[in-house]
Amino acid sequence: MSQSNYDPKAHARLLTDYCIAAQPGQRVLVQATTLALPLVEELHRLLLERGATPLIRLEYPTQLEDFHRLAPGALLDATEPLLLSEVESIDASVRILTPSSPADGLDPQRVARHRKAMNPVARARAGRRWNLSLYPTAYGAEAAQMSLPQYEAFVSSAMFLDSPDPVAKWGEIRELQAGLIERLARASEVRIVGEDTDLTLNIGGRIWVNSDGKRNMPSGEVFTGPIETSANGQILFDLPTVYGGAAVRNVRLTFRDGLVVDARAEQGEAALLAALETDDGAKWLGELGIGSNAGIQAPSQNILFDEKISGTVHLALGNGYPETGGTNISALHWDLIKDLRGGGQILLDGELFQDGGRFV
Repeated sequence: MSQSNYDPKAHARLLTDYCIAAQPGQRVLVQATTLALPLVEELHRLLLERGATPLIRLEYPTQLEDFHRLAPGALLDATEPLLLSEVESIDASVRILTPSSPADGLDPQRVARHRKAMNPVARARAGRRWNLSLYPTAYGAEAAQMSLPQYEAFVSSAMFLDSPDPVAKWGEIRELQAGLIERLARASEVRIVGEDTDLTLNIGGRIWVNSDGKRNMPSGEVFTGPIETSANGQILFDLPTVYGGAAVRNVRLTFRDGLVVDARAEQGEAALLAALETDDGAKWLGELGIGSNAGIQAPSQNILFDEKISGTVHLALGNGYPETGGTNISALHWDLIKDLRGGGQILLDGELFQDGGRFV
């Protein structure tokens, strides 16, 4: 048996002690599919050692897809009260993504209905300490066009698990991003220019957040909430992804005074259009993010990693983050990613901030 390039114990230690800083007496919810069992086992043990109360919630890999496909309308549109009560009772949560193949034949409108019904649970979770991470799976490797050992090494490197001191590495990311925020905080207008892209946003008075792994692991981005009515122009999001069980590629959006007025996709357009109809806030932007993690170089068809690639920019349709000053409310929060490394630019009040994916 070949040696793995991924250490679930090191991953669990980083999540427990750095990302959520679990303390004695705290209740910590851990959600994953059975594919991530080695990591879940290590999290359970470490949380117990820290004196915390772990609440382990495992699903089989296609459980959510089966729910979207088979649940009657009354269940699809219902907020499960026991789940909401549980999330309201916790101090922190860890959710582990386990990439699996896109679901064939799912109705994107049913997916959107369930997402809307679950919004109270999502908002309750967001009001507590939380972290979203990923366990390397065989499909994740396939989507990233890597072997499983290569993908395990990719995941470990992105989280600095291969470093003697991952926490110190995240401190270096924090320092780098503090410098970026110092410049961004002085700007009022952001303009993104690239292939099929010329989009302006107003960020005056909004707060930039230094994302250093406490919420996403891996992380490596700075983000804010643009003024909700400020987006004007068009943008091509050229990094493919999977959302709501559907493969989505080459999304083109046109904005007028903040609102999406035209939306197209080369693949997965039905999923895109259904997402935009989730609720009244789904056609407005909740986030502007700029990736800065130089340890992630190649896209892997996973938003958690791809939005952090240094040289990319992402915009989230839907819900904003109140700590940035954002006011948009939606059950949707979908990060769409544009790669600027092939010649795109970010300008701040007309001055070059990033050129061809490099900060200037």
